[in-house]
Amino acid sequence: MYSGAAAAAGPPRRDFISVTLGPEEAVGVGGYNNSKAWRRRSCWRKWKQLSRLQRSVILFLFAFLAVCGVISYTSMGEAWKSITNKSLDDQRTEQEIPRLKLANPAVLPAPQKADANHGDYPELSLQKPPKPPHVRRGPSNLQIKAPWRDTRLKTQHDTLRAVEELVEADKVEKTEKSIISWRGAVIEPDQSTEPPSSKIMELEKPSSVEAEDQKEPVPINERQLAVIEAFRHAWKGYKDFAWGHDELKPLSKSYSEWFGLGLTLIDALDTMWILGLKEEFEEARKWVANDLVFDKNVDVNLFESTIRILGGLLSTYHLSGDSLFLEKAKDIGNRLMPAFKTPSKIPYSDVNIGRGTAHPPRWTSDSTVAEVTSIQLEFRELSRLTGDDKFQKAVDEVMKHVHTLSGKNDGLVPMFINTNSGQFTHLGVYTLGARADSYYEYLLKQWIQGGKKENELLEDYMRAIEGVKKHLLQRSEPKKLTFVGELAHGHFSAKMDHLVCFLPGTLALGAHNGLAADHMKLAETLIETCYQMYAQVETGLSPEIVHFNLHAQKGHKDVEIKPADRHNLLRPETVESLFYMYRFTGDKKYQDWGWEILQNFNRYTRVPTGGYTSINNVQNPSNPEPRDKMESFFLGETLKYMFLLFSDDIDLINLDKYIFNTEAHPLPIWVPA
Repeated sequence: MYSGAAAAAGPPRRDFISVTLGPEEAVGVGGYNNSKAWRRRSCWRKWKQLSRLQRSVILFLFAFLAVCGVISYTSMGEAWKSITNKSLDDQRTEQEIPRLKLANPAVLPAPQKADANHGDYPELSLQKPPKPPHVRRGPSNLQIKAPWRDTRLKTQHDTLRAVEELVEADKVEKTEKSIISWRGAVIEPDQSTEPPSSKIMELEKPSSVEAEDQKEPVPINERQLAVIEAFRHAWKGYKDFAWGHDELKPLSKSYSEWFGLGLTLIDALDTMWILGLKEEFEEARKWVANDLVFDKNVDVNLFESTIRILGGLLSTYHLSGDSLFLEKAKDIGNRLMPAFKTPSKIPYSDVNIGRGTAHPPRWTSDSTVAEVTSIQLEFRELSRLTGDDKFQKAVDEVMKHVHTLSGKNDGLVPMFINTNSGQFTHLGVYTLGARADSYYEYLLKQWIQGGKKENELLEDYMRAIEGVKKHLLQRSEPKKLTFVGELAHGHFSAKMDHLVCFLPGTLALGAHNGLAADHMKLAETLIETCYQMYAQVETGLSPEIVHFNLHAQKGHKDVEIKPADRHNLLRPETVESLFYMYRFTGDKKYQDWGWEILQNFNRYTRVPTGGYTSINNVQNPSNPEPRDKMESFFLGETLKYMFLLFSDDIDLINLDKYIFNTEAHPLPIWVPA
């Protein structure tokens, strides 16, 4: 130990004491040993040393990070789920094809190039062979075959995209010249199914088509190849000299405009698809996508633009599944609606699709009965596709109004109706020709389109056919051909328009759908008459109008032709009825008659540089006097019906699944959703 004396004697020094503590004692005085308990107490002391503001800021940051974490987790979970579902869907795509809830699949097979190699033509399943004419064939259960494997992905994508766009559109909705023609012929001025649900069409579960269930494709025959060659020749002329314009003038190698909307091109779209002309179709589609614009200051005829443009776009949408055509159809459909803004709701004949105004012809406030009652198939289908019932309501109101009108004669209607009063005018004149023809056609076809539920339409149709039998049917001499004449104030006229030759096909379609068997018998006699309107003429081509001899005269045929009526406009009505008759009877003579007509078109109306022309004189084979005009319906109707007539595949545009509008554009028959 150190003493005090020693300290005083020497210099000062520092003393140190060393103390060693055991583990228990160290803990007891709070020493550091890196234990969890010590760390927790140390952190807590640090936390308590912070100010209240600092602690609040830290707590807020922790809470903010926690919320962000929850949101991020949810978003990532949904994204992962979507990716997973998409992956599963992609796996199923190779085996499944979407179909809309129609009587037919949503799309037909994509067109392939048509050539002499029959095996390259689209594979379509065969329908059962037709039964004899006296037996009515029931609805077919066969369906059009699925598209080929290399087009399935695109088809499904386009169909899904179209439906998605329709759904989005439905959500958004909820938050001076006059046309004086009749289907190409100049006319002198002095002469229910409930509306569709707002729900957009749903997709059915795709049904895979097994290879073993697919039937062998039906090859294209020589006559069909001849139709394809004729179409390509006509298309060459249009492409070279009239591309994007309404009609070709093949002799002068120029064009004529009616509406300035590419009528020939739009009318021919579904024909190209059905004929398998893939390259031509794709070229035309590009024009529709890039150059077809409806926002222009031009008057269009409501009826003609509906059956040719709206009908053509809707049909092409159904056959191809391409939503471009549906979008264009919605555009033109909306632009035609001002026509219905009349005191009577009977639409005006003309619409300015750029200004949104409508008006009657300059010389009258009347519309023709056929025009206002032959736009229903198209507007009804547009409502069904878009979920907007305004289109169907407008046209259904017209039909209901006409149903109640007086002035009919055993179901036969006059030719004119006033847009102000809503009453028939020019009473006492009854015809199935120009200005009235397609009224009768659309009575039956609307009834079929809507699932055979609208009894008023059927009643009016059946009553009208009885009126035809009672007032308009006569027999000619010497061959006793049954024909449909006209009635004017009680006086019968033995005059029959070529337009009336739609009737045999319509009667056959009605009989096929369960109507009276004698309708088919009448159809058989009338189609013979329509064929004789060709066969008894020097060129083998029918004139626009014929008069029948009611009394036998030596050296006279049944058919007489007046100089003013001997022109031919390349019309489709007889070929149309031949198509229906062959479909429902299987009688090859109808194909043979159609083949004769096609050969005569080639002989007297074909222009070497491209295109076909209407002619002025069917009675002069050496000089038929070409008119230098190819009507759009030659490609849209005449050649289409020719191709279908010559087809041995009765399921090519199955008549139990499609109904043709009056411009030969097939639209689906509705079935309950």
